[in-house]
Amino acid sequence: MSTNDVREVIIIGGGPAAYAAALYSARANLNPLVIEGFAWGGQLMITSDVENYPGYPDGVLGPEMMQDLRRQAERFGTEFLTDDVTKVDLSERPFKVWVGDDEYRAESVIVATGANARQLGLDSEKKLQGRGVSYCAVCDAAFFKDREIVVVGGGDSAMEEATFLAKFASKVTVVHRREIFRASPIMADRAHSNEKIEFLLDSVVEEIRGDDSVTSVVVRNVKTGEVTEIPADGFFVAIGHDPTTALFRGQLDMDEAGYIETKGKTTETNIVGVFAAGDVQDHVYRQAVTAAGSGCMAALDAERFLAAQEGRAEAALAAPRS
Repeated sequence: MSTNDVREVIIIGGGPAAYAAALYSARANLNPLVIEGFAWGGQLMITSDVENYPGYPDGVLGPEMMQDLRRQAERFGTEFLTDDVTKVDLSERPFKVWVGDDEYRAESVIVATGANARQLGLDSEKKLQGRGVSYCAVCDAAFFKDREIVVVGGGDSAMEEATFLAKFASKVTVVHRREIFRASPIMADRAHSNEKIEFLLDSVVEEIRGDDSVTSVVVRNVKTGEVTEIPADGFFVAIGHDPTTALFRGQLDMDEAGYIETKGKTTETNIVGVFAAGDVQDHVYRQAVTAAGSGCMAALDAERFLAAQEGRAEAALAAPRS
């Protein structure tokens, strides 16, 4: 089924970038449609306390914060569709976006589908998410002051997270399944030189133990079969992220890791009228606040693009923003 209306902007995604883009687009009278997906809220839906997002001096639960952001965008007229996009056609305007058999069209599209932290896939990992299991050291390190922490991973991300966590924790144990790290020598050397960081190599995590919170981590040596239980209050998974970009392969330019490439200090992609915001195009910062800021940028870029198409580019540049 095809909808007759051609919208000014469709936003694909359901995290901070998407909701910030929706807020700014709605206040610019662009009447945005946000196709947020069934798993709206993104990574923050598996986060407990958030203490580093501006505007919440007492902290806030991740799911509560996402509901606040969504409600704020809704207040200004954003329309939401809680379903997953199944196909897109960005070859010409109006762009086409499908949800099953339903087709939606728009003069501009903002892609804000985010990235997912890779998980180990353990039942105990899922059970203790937000209760000692974390995927972001910058977000959660302060909760583990003078505690013992286990980090799993062997790349630059794992070394960086372990080094950062060591500023707060009494001890950090890095578990890696091989004897040799994938991390760059400088990052590995930095972690090795920190007296708070220890290493368990040729080892894999079998189980994360704890009832209401993490209490220990069970590790098995892949060469000897020896099983060790490590006392721990926190467990950080640092094995990489996967951008949610499969829908756009072959249409939008991406880097080797699958992140959408944007032009300079804008959110413009290789297709005029299509913009990318948040973690889907950011493999460096990956914070809710940077994602929201980039969503704001995408909305402003889209507004200016649409105004230029109508021959009134100066009006968009002069529009009030607060």
